[in-house]
Amino acid sequence: MERTAAAARTAPPTPLPDAPEPPGNRTVDLLDGMPRQRGPASSGPPAAVPAPARTLPAPRPWRLLPTPTGTPFTFAYAALLAVTSLLASFADPSLVRALQQGSSTDVAHLAGAPGAVLVASALWIAGGAVSPYVLGFLLVLTALERRVGALHAAGVFLLGHVLATVATEVPVGLAVLAGQLPVTSLHRLDYGISFGVAAVTGALAGLVARRLRWTLLALFGAMVAGDLIEFADPMTDWGHLIALAVGIATWPLVRRRHRSSTPAVVRTG
Repeated sequence: MERTAAAARTAPPTPLPDAPEPPGNRTVDLLDGMPRQRGPASSGPPAAVPAPARTLPAPRPWRLLPTPTGTPFTFAYAALLAVTSLLASFADPSLVRALQQGSSTDVAHLAGAPGAVLVASALWIAGGAVSPYVLGFLLVLTALERRVGALHAAGVFLLGHVLATVATEVPVGLAVLAGQLPVTSLHRLDYGISFGVAAVTGALAGLVARRLRWTLLALFGAMVAGDLIEFADPMTDWGHLIALAVGIATWPLVRRRHRSSTPAVVRTG
């Protein structure tokens, strides 16, 4: 018994099993023969790498002006107006006067050949190449055609040109019949692109941001109001307002066309 007890006293203690280490401090053997290093154990799938932020496309200022492929109607029309403007500047004045008089949408010509003079009158720029409507023509017609296509842009321009012309010339004819105006008023010179530009401006206002919309309408309205105050050509000035209203009336049509021509955005995830 003493020997057994002594042996028990001198026997080495039995080693206890290693306690499991906490998951956060688990040891990892990196390579054979290298020291052990501690590191936190992975407790789940790796964190997702954030997607890079989408960058906005670079501005393309040349899209403000017409191009043969992007805006074929505006480009071809502008080229035609450039030819007639050069003719008006360098041809014999008597020839230019005769051509413009034959293209005039006065009451006499509208009564005889309405279709021909309505088209011919839109081939000239009243005031020449320095007219403010030249810049308006290039900017607003280009912008509208890029949004709704050549056919609809041409339709808006022609609609404003025709309706505003008829709306301003019919009262002249009635006033002559009533004896309020002289017979010479039936042959007043009336041509240009301004009615079409006014209609396109009104239509384009329905497709841009709200703040830009009211700025565009206010600027054009202020210009026409100034002309009305001067009272130099009230019939033409009223025609500009009528054409602008025609363009605004096309908002449902141009907005529907713009939505149908804009590709849908595909969302993933």
